Amino acid sequence: MQRNTATVGAAVIVPTLVLGPVFSILLLLTPAKPAAADCGPAVSVSVDANTKVDGYSQEQLKNAAAILGAGNALNLPAKGQMISVMVALGESGMRVLDRGDAAGPDSRGLFQQRGNGAWGSYSDRMDPTISATNFIKALQKVAGWELLEPTIAGNKVQRNADPYHYQKYWPEAVKLVQALSTGKFSLEGGGCAIPGQSGAGDDYPWKNSPTWMQAGAGAAVASPLGMFYRECVDFALWRVNQQMGSTSAPFKFLNGTFRPDGQGLGSALTWKAGWDAKGWATGNIPLVGAVVWYAPGAGGADPTFGHVAVVKEVKDNGTYVEEGYNGNPPPDDHNYYTRTVSNTVPSAFLYLPIQEGKK
Repeated sequence: MQRNTATVGAAVIVPTLVLGPVFSILLLLTPAKPAAADCGPAVSVSVDANTKVDGYSQEQLKNAAAILGAGNALNLPAKGQMISVMVALGESGMRVLDRGDAAGPDSRGLFQQRGNGAWGSYSDRMDPTISATNFIKALQKVAGWELLEPTIAGNKVQRNADPYHYQKYWPEAVKLVQALSTGKFSLEGGGCAIPGQSGAGDDYPWKNSPTWMQAGAGAAVASPLGMFYRECVDFALWRVNQQMGSTSAPFKFLNGTFRPDGQGLGSALTWKAGWDAKGWATGNIPLVGAVVWYAPGAGGADPTFGHVAVVKEVKDNGTYVEEGYNGNPPPDDHNYYTRTVSNTVPSAFLYLPIQEGKK
């Protein structure tokens, strides 16, 4: 059973009951770990003749270590360190270049920084630590860089023509940071999440809370996220928060604050519009952890409000497994469910900023 949800005041939800097929919304993600285990500052290590990383010379490893050291000095979390290494790989192959290119003949150094005064002197740009420090300071000034795709965050600093130029260097950046860092961090959950693993099943924290139909008059039926308990949208928004590293109040993403234009995220009907308003990517390829969006009537979804779910597993035969809440008819509505769906049935897949591969 789907309903239109709108925030009234701070957290009050006004439901509009709609009859039709029952579906749920859940964003299947890797369960978040305690803050101490999440991706944190990476610590650079000294690189000597015994340090080996397949595919990289000692010169490249020393330059990568200089970037990590600069990031650590500026309290840059590991995701930022990876972005910095990714950009250096994309700009110079992790080498201090004393030449530019057609687009920037005065570009120099690891980050191919221009001779326009913004990046210091020639010697600054040719110094791995100083040039990395200047890049990182510029990255830290990008509003919300932690939530952007790595290649987009890098492009906000470098302003090169192709915002996805750095995307192919991300796996190697992760590899280098992990290899050269003494800091222990997880790539699952939190700001450094790399989607690709399914969630832990029904770990929704309010699974025993009353639905709006079960609650008596005046009873609280809205979760801390501003959605009705045990609805598809509430479960999905929980997963969005979870994968983005927000697992307890105050949650980062709420029904009433998700969109930058001030409108509520609302029912399943408006989720793609909410993604568009936020500038987050959508596409037609299922990725583990992506929100599955059904337009009204698509795939048997409610003809008025549609449906949302989350990709739990992607199979090789053109199907994926989705999970969610409120996806079965009574008496099993408002409970956790999973089902296998053809990739072509949903109207769109809604990606998180940390997810790549949107085509």
